[in-house]
Formats: sequence, C-alpha cells, structure tokens
Amino acid sequence: MENENHNDHQDEQFEQNEELNNTENNEVLTKVTGMYKDWFLDYASYVILERAVPALEDGFKPVQRRIMHSMKDLDDGRYNKVANIVGHTMQYHPHGDASIGDAMVQVGQKDLLIDTQGNWGNILTGDGAAAARYIEARLSKFALDVVYNPKITEWQLSYDGRKKEPVNLPVMFPLLLAQGAEGIAVGLSTRILPHNFIELIDASIKHLQGKKFKLFPDFATGGIADVTNYNDGMRGGRVRVRAKISQLDKHTLVIKEIPFSTNTSTLIDSILKANDKGKIKIKKIEDNTSSEVEILIHLPPGMSPDKTIDALYAFTNCEVSISPLSCIIIENKPAFLGVSEILRRSTDHTLSLLKQDLEVKLDEFQEQWHFASLERIFIEKRIYRDIEEEETWEGVIRAIDEGLKPHIAHLKRAVTEEDIVRLTEIRIKRISKFDLEKAQQKIEALEGEIAQIKHHLDHLVDYAIAYFNRLKKDYGAGKERKTELRLFDDIEATKVVIRNTKLFVNRKEGFVGTALKKDEYVTDCSDIDDVICFTAEGKMIVTRVDAKTFIGKDIIHVAIFKKKDRRTIYNMIYKDGKGGASYIKRFAVTSVTRDREYDLTQGKKASEVLYFSANPNGEAEVVMVYLRQVGSIKKLKFDVDFADMAIKGRAVKGNIVTKYPVKKIELKEEGVSTLKPRRIWFDDTVRRLNVDERGDLLGEFKGEDRLLIITQNGVAKTIKPELTTRFDEDIIVLEKWSPKKPVSAIYWEGEKEKFYVKRFIIENEEKEENFIGDHPKSYLEIVSTDYLPVVEVIYSKIRGKDQKPNDLIELEEFIAIKGIKALGNQLTSEKVKQVNLLDPKPYIEPEETAPEDMEVQGEEHVEGQKKAPDFSETKLHKENHNSDETQIRLFDE
Repeated sequence: MENENHNDHQDEQFEQNEELNNTENNEVLTKVTGMYKDWFLDYASYVILERAVPALEDGFKPVQRRIMHSMKDLDDGRYNKVANIVGHTMQYHPHGDASIGDAMVQVGQKDLLIDTQGNWGNILTGDGAAAARYIEARLSKFALDVVYNPKITEWQLSYDGRKKEPVNLPVMFPLLLAQGAEGIAVGLSTRILPHNFIELIDASIKHLQGKKFKLFPDFATGGIADVTNYNDGMRGGRVRVRAKISQLDKHTLVIKEIPFSTNTSTLIDSILKANDKGKIKIKKIEDNTSSEVEILIHLPPGMSPDKTIDALYAFTNCEVSISPLSCIIIENKPAFLGVSEILRRSTDHTLSLLKQDLEVKLDEFQEQWHFASLERIFIEKRIYRDIEEEETWEGVIRAIDEGLKPHIAHLKRAVTEEDIVRLTEIRIKRISKFDLEKAQQKIEALEGEIAQIKHHLDHLVDYAIAYFNRLKKDYGAGKERKTELRLFDDIEATKVVIRNTKLFVNRKEGFVGTALKKDEYVTDCSDIDDVICFTAEGKMIVTRVDAKTFIGKDIIHVAIFKKKDRRTIYNMIYKDGKGGASYIKRFAVTSVTRDREYDLTQGKKASEVLYFSANPNGEAEVVMVYLRQVGSIKKLKFDVDFADMAIKGRAVKGNIVTKYPVKKIELKEEGVSTLKPRRIWFDDTVRRLNVDERGDLLGEFKGEDRLLIITQNGVAKTIKPELTTRFDEDIIVLEKWSPKKPVSAIYWEGEKEKFYVKRFIIENEEKEENFIGDHPKSYLEIVSTDYLPVVEVIYSKIRGKDQKPNDLIELEEFIAIKGIKALGNQLTSEKVKQVNLLDPKPYIEPEETAPEDMEVQGEEHVEGQKKAPDFSETKLHKENHNSDETQIRLFDE
C-alpha cells in the first residue's frame, strides 16, 4: 500500500509538472490518472461476465441465453429461418448478427437444444454451415421440457431498456456439462469438456441419493480417451484422445473415429506433414467421410501396420492432448470448480427449481380450489339473490360478503374483495346450468392434485430422482457413450519413427553423422534417434543424430542407442594405463546423460581397449589372449571365456586378465546368450505386450519363439512377440506357440449347414490362414489348443420325440490331425442346440532338454550375479559355444 501511494504521488507530481510546462507553451493536457486501471478492469469484467464464460445456473453464455429466449418468443412448433431468429435476438444482444449466428450454429451442432434443418455444417469434416437465410431451426422437445418456465424465471431489462430478458433460464438439467464450453476472456479462459447425457443423469441421481460418482468426458466425434489425469476437469488436468484406427488388410489402415478438437481435414494434413518429414511412410490417403468418418491410409510394401499405427499416434493429430480448465460464473464472479462440484451444484439448483415449480403449481391449484369452493357456495346457497335490492356497488360487495360468512369456515384463506368481484362476473347462463355434482368432482380433483403436490414437496428428493429418470427414459435413446475410455500405452517415438536417413562414421578422425556419405555406413536412422559411440581410449558418449558430430578419434563401435536396453551386453578387455594390467568386464548401458563423456577404464593416462564386442542378446564369446615374450613367461597364450564374467554396471573396474603385456586378442569361438529368455506379459487393458509384469504371463520367449493368434472369424497366424504389436478385440486365442501342438476347432460350415470338426498343425508360420472357409455364413463355434480336448454336444428337442441325451466327444479320438485347409469330419447329423468345451483330459507334455554347461542369467537382474573369478595365463577354455549377430573388433597391441 505504501508503494502504491508513493507511486500515485509521483504520478500526480509528474502530471502537475507537465501541466505547468505545457501551460507555458499554450498547450492543454487531459489527465489520464487511473484511466488504465479503471477502464481495463471494466473491460475485463465485461468480457468475462457478458461474453466468454458460462453461468453455473443455466450453463449458458449471455449470447446463447438470448438466442434460446428469442427462439421461445418465436416458437409456434414450426421451423424458423435462422436469419429471422438472429434478427429477433438482436433486440436483446448488443452485438452484430455474425456473432449471434456463429453462436447459434455451435449450439445447433451439439444436437441437444435445437432441432435443425438444412446444412448446419459438419463437425467431422470441419465444413461450415450454410448462410443463415438458407437454414432453419426450432426448439427441441428436450429444450421445451427442461429450459423454460416463465413463472419461476427472474427477468431484467435488455441493454436498451425496451425488452425484458431472463437473468438466467430455469434449466433443470446439468446442461453446462452436457454441452461443454470454451471461451477466451481477459486474463482467464475456460474449457469445459462435454460429458455423456445418460452418465450426467445417473450422476445427478447418485448425488441426490448421497452416493459417490465420477464423471469423464464424452465426445460427439467418438475416438478413444485416456482420462487417467483428467483431474476432475480442473487446471493441470489432461485428457489424451486418440483416433480409432484399425487394420483393413495388410496394406491398408482405416480411421473410423477421430479425436475431439480435430476434423478430417486437419487430421489428414497432419498425416501428410509427418509423411513429408519422414516420420511415417504412407503410399496414399483417401477421405471417404460423409455422415461417418472413413479415412483410408494405404501403406507401401514392407511397412508394418502395427508400427505405423503407433507412429500415427506419436507424430500426427491421431492423438491429441486436451487440457481442461473449468471456469464458470457464480454470483457474478468467475470461479474455478471441478466438474463433480459443478454437477453437485447444478443438481442442487435443479432441486431448488423443482421445488419452486411445485410451490407455484400448489398456489395455482389452491387458488382454483378456493374460487371453485366460493363459486359453489355462491350458487348453491343462492347468495346472488341477496344483491337484487342493492343499489350501490359497495352494497353489492357487502351483501355477498355477508352471505358468504356462514359458509366459509373450511376455506384455506380469507375471502378478499377481488374474490367477490370475480363472483359478480359469473354469467346468469352459467348459474342456470350449474351442476352441483360436477362442481364437487372438480373440487375433489383439485384436492387430489394439491395432496399430490404436497407429497412431492415433502419427498422432494424422490420427486427429483423420478424427474431425472423420466428425462433419461424420454430423451436418453441414442445418447449412449461414444468415446471409449481406455488406458493408453506410452509410445516411444524413437521406436516407431521411420528410419528415413543413413548414419555414417569416420572412425579414424572420430566423426559420426548423416552428412558423411563418403565414409563408412553404419545403419539407417531418424533425426530423433540417439547414437552410442565407444572409442579406443575407453570413452563412451551418447549424442543426438546430427549431420556431423565429433566424438573422439579412433571410434571402435557406433550404434543406435535404446534406452532401458538390458539385453545388449558389451564385452570389453582394456589395459589400465601405460604398462598396467589388463582387465575384463561385461556391462549394459541402460540410461545416460546425453553428450556426457563416460570413461569405461579407470581413468589412467594411456589406457586403451584391447578387445570390444557389442552383443544384442547378451552373447558371451571365447577369445584367445596372446602375450608378449617378456622375461620367463612360460604360457604365451590362453583362452578367456566371457561367460565366466558377471554382468555389472559400466563403471565397474572388472577382473584382472593378466599382469603381463598383451600382444593381441583374437576371437576363438562365438558365444550363446547368457540371458534368460524374455518373459512376456499381455495387458488386456491396453491390448499390448510388455516385459513389465502387467497383465497375463504368456511365457518365456527365446529369439525363435512365436505367438499363436486365433481370431473369432477363424483366422490363425503366428507372429514374433514384438512389443509394438497391436491386438484387435476379436482375438480368442493368444499364447506361446508350440509347433507340435495341434489346434482343434468346431465350426459351422455355411454351405453345408452342418457342424464340422477339424484338428490341424500350423505348418507355415509366416502365413495367415482362414481355417473355417470363406462362406459368409460360416462361423467358429469352439477352438482349443489343448492336446486332448473334450466337448459336450447338447441336441435340440424334436417335437413328439424324447430329448436325446448329451454326448461327450474326445476330439483326439474323433478325428486325426489333417491339413489346415481340410474340411474335417461332420460333428453329427442331428440338430445341435449347443456345444460346450469341457476340461481336457490329462496330458503330460514331453520336457525339453536344456543345453548343458550354459549359465543363464535374467535380463532384469544383470547385476548381482555370481562372483566372477580372476583370469590368469593358465586359464584354459573348456566349453563350446555358438552364436550369431556378435559384433567383434580386434586390436593388436
């Protein structure tokens, strides 16, 4: 405060000095003290309250509220030209027709409050609506039911004082959450995502019942959403939304639903840009969207559909991240509330409006009952005859009042002069035809209505729950959830990016990069990859792919770096400084700091790498070490087996190989993997494979092992268990494939209209085959991968005959193993009602013999293995090993 006063004083002093100076120069100055403070605040308040942010009470921004009020003014059950509605709204709204028309189209496209006719645009393609003079609209039945009630509406004068408009419409529904809202004001913004109509009603009912509920967004464009971090729609939350992409065939992907906030045009543009940048590779793209989305993506030969789908999510608008920000107007002030609190307050407001509505109806019925009772007394007791001799109006009123007094003790309120005036207005024709019995029935009917309304008021929560259930029954059809909620797997961009360039290395000079085209080719890469490099000095560095990067002279190994890769094991023998001993070590590199140089030796000057190999599956080779003839050394060569070394961290010192000078080291025998087979799980939530122990364990997989997949439409195939593979919903068998294990199936043959049984072995592991035939009426009834499956056949009851008992059939005895394309044997000639798969007969599977003398170590526990022995010149190799894919570099001292 002191600083503010001091600044104000300085401003005033400055203005006084300026005024004196300008007065001397015959100039006139207008003071602007406080102008920015007051005017900006007024402007910000106006934009926040009157334009951008919706109100909690009815969920409308002012322009939307005025549109809805104008549509009610014009409503006669027929369509009105939108131009006419816009013109009528301008009586209430102080802005031009463009802003009103745009706002009306946005409300109409949400397909809830406005019944539209004509071209109102397409939220799927992004096409705009036709001109206002060509399209028509009227209020929907839902809007007429829940939005309007003039008797409980608070009114105010319009901006020019000529009309009355509602302060808030009495909306008896959480409309704000159903429609969603977006707006940019001054100093703040709002983004409330749309939610599902039926789920909002269910949540309102749960709130009225005192139960907990959760709300998640639902989008008209469909798609798949991960709402793990929704944060109740408040600041800091995030919703990830993906397009629904499926594989039409081996070379075609199809997009059927798109993410919210995108349209087919922007989605296709993002795909084409990613293709131009080399992030993905597509052949062509077709947009067949009309009333439903259909985007066909044609892939070039050899492109993996699964990997392309991941790349589409990683590099295009097929996945978007939406940040909600729930800001609303409460009591003329902006407030930040979560969607759960908004629903609670909206439901409580609906409860209050229902109560007001009931109270208004109660007053109306009580007034009707009061006058009907007075009318009956007035006519039945012939009180109208008491006024025949009265000559003045006051006398008439007094005579009727006196005549009523003996008969009005049962009335709910006192008789007023207005009541008596209404009695004098009753026509003689009505008095002459007055039916006492009908009058009594009317009074009793009104008493029944009054009793019912009082019951509703006494049980207001039950009445509100019944009201919400009625809304769901009347308007819930076709409003089921469109957006599928699912946990997303995290896609690593480096694993799915297309390798669109080539990496080269100049080993001697120490450069790597994509621009060294005259030097040694290393591998294909992308511009977001990292490369790992090792030098002869024992230095290691990880850096981003670039045109040309200096690493250090004498590069001995370059490769694309994979984070958290525990299966690539580096085998290394190095000399510790000038004249020092030689050490051996095995290590994995799982994580590093980019562009930081790591020393894999002990850091002594003149240290150098004598032998190095990178092994993608943890292979451990045998090398021959040759020593120099120094002194009285008897053994000048000996074997070293890397399998005897434990895998530890990259900073470990290692074990001594020899203290004597090494002449050279040569590869003697290639090795086999010392890592355990990979244990792979299937997570049904995200429908992906993983090695993180999420979901169901599929088994332990070696390099040649495959997965067996059988789908509901009778397709069988085997695939390599790659973690990038995507699995469709129609998979009924997913397990580790055993080539000798038969598949048993019972299927309905569409052409012959009979059930058939077949057993087969998958012989072509690379081929996808349909084993139930191509007839459109054929379908798979039962499939089993057990060795000895048993089925129960239940027969249909034939009229006039006894029920045939169920049969138990052992499929292994029923039919021999045949080819996958064989028709099989007919199950039965009888009419079958049902076939059930029972528990199989016991079968002992022959055990596989593991290779002898092979040390097996898990990829998850590469450290902490058995203590490795020291090597010496007397160490001799005892084992035989075979391997492939081992990269070897030999160095002579």
